[in-house]
Amino acid sequence: MEKKSSLFLTFIKIGLFTFGGGYAMIPIIENICVERKKWITHDEMMDITVIAESTPGPIAINCATYVGYKQKGIWGAIAATFGVVLPSFVIIYLISLFLDNFLEITWIANAFKGIRIAVGILILDAGIRMFIKMKKRVIPCIILVLSFAAMMLINVFAWSFSSIFLILIAALISLVIFQIQGAPSGEGGDKK
Repeated sequence: MEKKSSLFLTFIKIGLFTFGGGYAMIPIIENICVERKKWITHDEMMDITVIAESTPGPIAINCATYVGYKQKGIWGAIAATFGVVLPSFVIIYLISLFLDNFLEITWIANAFKGIRIAVGILILDAGIRMFIKMKKRVIPCIILVLSFAAMMLINVFAWSFSSIFLILIAALISLVIFQIQGAPSGEGGDKK
């Protein structure tokens, strides 16, 4: 029971004090679950992030569910997931009860503009940390650079192209390369 309550309290704290959604939560989840509590490794965190981004649902919930499941099975997954969701649910519910035009209040609207900037920085921080920790191999780096360039062009020219298609194209390219090169000898597709 102690581990489940620890999972719940840890993820309720993450959910309560993190603005900006899943991407903004990634550095905090990594700091707490990898560096402080040692529940998962850096490699597992990178894998969780990739899988959570590729599966339906918010990334923070998917990360919490995985960490909870790894630590304490299905009940750990439920505790961690409930913990990360509860604060947002309660806050949004209270806002909807008491304030009809919450974002029309000038000081709140201005506060959210500042929060948006901080969230962007947190997301950039998560991306930089993941890049630094990733194993530097030629093909993944080429895919990274091409994906980044494609996203920049799509945004600069305001083309209507979903980032989901970029993910699928990168996955397809990786699968084709995997088929051409043959099965790697290491775990998780890493060549030794």
